[in-house]
Amino acid sequence: MLSRLVQPISYHLLQRITQFPIPQQRYTTTSFRVLYSTLSICDDIPKKLKKFERKPLVTCINELKRRGREKRKERQKVGEIVLPSPKNGLLVQKLVPIAKEIFAARSELLSSLSRLVKYIAIYSCSICGEVHVGDPPHQIRTCNVRGSLSSKEHSWVKGGIEHILPLVESFHLYDRIGRAVSHNEMLQVDRIPAIVELCIQAGVDIPEYLTRRRTFPVYCVAGRIIDFEKRFPKEISLDKDIDELGFLYKKKRLDEDTDSMEMHCDDIQAVAIRGMKAWKKMCSGASKLMEKYAVQTCGYCPEVQVGPKGHRVQNCQAYKHQMRDGQHAWQEATINDFVPPVYVYHIQDQQPNKPLVNELKRYYGMLPAVVELFSQAGAPVEKNYAHTMRVDVVVPDMDEEKLVS
Repeated sequence: MLSRLVQPISYHLLQRITQFPIPQQRYTTTSFRVLYSTLSICDDIPKKLKKFERKPLVTCINELKRRGREKRKERQKVGEIVLPSPKNGLLVQKLVPIAKEIFAARSELLSSLSRLVKYIAIYSCSICGEVHVGDPPHQIRTCNVRGSLSSKEHSWVKGGIEHILPLVESFHLYDRIGRAVSHNEMLQVDRIPAIVELCIQAGVDIPEYLTRRRTFPVYCVAGRIIDFEKRFPKEISLDKDIDELGFLYKKKRLDEDTDSMEMHCDDIQAVAIRGMKAWKKMCSGASKLMEKYAVQTCGYCPEVQVGPKGHRVQNCQAYKHQMRDGQHAWQEATINDFVPPVYVYHIQDQQPNKPLVNELKRYYGMLPAVVELFSQAGAPVEKNYAHTMRVDVVVPDMDEEKLVS
């Protein structure tokens, strides 16, 4: 009965209460017109896992068990199962333009980053690998790994693009639905950026990396894939770009092509805006492709394999790899495994030549390093990063911090 009598406080009434003048008392001042948030961790930022912790599953374990039971029942039935694209080896035609846009956006993103790193400094800790964008680097004592200083201060060194945009590689598959790469083939199969491999499997043709394009779908009978096409079509020459050992000649490296591209633009802000659009297009497009084209990742290490199943290379050195004989614990990947965002500290309206201090670290927001680099170059940040940036939090001065409860 009491809960029915209590009326909820309206938003306008709450505003009047917060704007009501507070009488000046000891250790208080009437100049404070905002509320300081004391939350130190943002929920939107992925939690850094410990060595023995496994990555969270995209699909719950009960759903995976149910799918496994259905597959076992289907294998017992002797009959043809119609597979949808791309599981039948054919391309999803409506996703081919998206794959081409992602490949072009990646080239533009790398070109923008290579241009901006000449004007905005990037620092990396030589001990723990933490990254900071901007000059000078922060003084927040978060270096807590083996070999770090007792004061937990970072040992900053100059960084580059590889620190803010880590390269995630995957084995290039000639046949996407063929057998997995074995351990003995580890040195015979090319490793290329995973985002490029996803674009190739989705319909982008790169002459340096051959891939099989089927014209007829494969069939699934009693759990086995049956293919009636020839292994090598007539339009592909076996002697072209292949030597006697089976290695593909690399005429040009993809990274060299993107690094050599020059953006004929003197406006740094315009370059940052173009790079921000390319980053958004690449991440959103990759998420759309991953809904149809499967990508696998190890649950304990950052290894990624683009394809319906993971490889069999025994190079996992993560938690309990001895029990798996060095093989990876494959599970469904997310966009953060595919394009890992390196989160760095961000603060609005930062004064020049004034580093972030350890005493005010709970008031600072965070952003992906790529977005922070473009933001410092003058590009506007999207609204979906407002919570991680903590735009609703005002950072107090050092003499005001002691008055904040």
